[in-house]
Amino acid sequence: MHQLHEATAYLRQTLHDFQPEAGIILGTGLGALVKDVEVQHRFSYADIPHFPVSTVESHAGELLAGTLAGKRVLVMRGRFHYYEGYTMEQVVFPVRVMKLLGIRRLFVSNASGGLNPDYDYSDLMLLSDHINLQPTNPLIGRNLDELGPRFPDMLEPYDPSLLQLAQEAAEELGLGQYLRRGVYASLPGPMLETPAEYRYLRTIGADAVGMSTVPEVIAAVHMGLPVLAVSVITDLCAPGKLKKVDIADILRTAAVAEPRLTALLRRVLEKL
Repeated sequence: MHQLHEATAYLRQTLHDFQPEAGIILGTGLGALVKDVEVQHRFSYADIPHFPVSTVESHAGELLAGTLAGKRVLVMRGRFHYYEGYTMEQVVFPVRVMKLLGIRRLFVSNASGGLNPDYDYSDLMLLSDHINLQPTNPLIGRNLDELGPRFPDMLEPYDPSLLQLAQEAAEELGLGQYLRRGVYASLPGPMLETPAEYRYLRTIGADAVGMSTVPEVIAAVHMGLPVLAVSVITDLCAPGKLKKVDIADILRTAAVAEPRLTALLRRVLEKL
């Protein structure tokens, strides 16, 4: 808690009376949203006390404070992953700081592999639920009572009202054909899965798979923070559709979906 308060105090010195309404985490290859943000303040992760530093090349490593669709937002240009060697407490540290700064909702995006055979490249999947296959989670250890309860309920990790707003927004924008709703499986990575692992994940009920998001969502739910999460399907993992991919392929596919994701998040913010 001491580290969280130090980071919050550092940011508040610059933010002053800027009261953020929502936090946004931008995943791999999904940084174009920042072009639509009227940025008022910009912080390098390296300058914020106790913040980790992004080590993934496609993650810029900046926290932005500004306005998007008429709402005051904090935007993370890049997130942290367990596979980078960080603890789960470090992975979710920025989410906890944003909550202490006053955000009332959290929007999360990620790039993921599509397990559902009906999915296609650059589709958007609203997360309705998840399967946590990470080796640990951010609530292990002594509970931080100031943040939330010892045993948070995960019946609705993704806020039903935000899911409904996103569905309505997609229909209004003509994005219904690209929008899916499904279950996200989170694995530690950084390697992609084997064909047998993809079959296993589909068997246990996952529609998409990635290496992030769930730790941040667990921390948000612990703090009573409503969450909307969107996966961009950047590669296909269903039988008959598997092929070798690299990060360049993933980034190219994410770039196709970026305008859709940006439009969707803007409209959801407008509708709040």
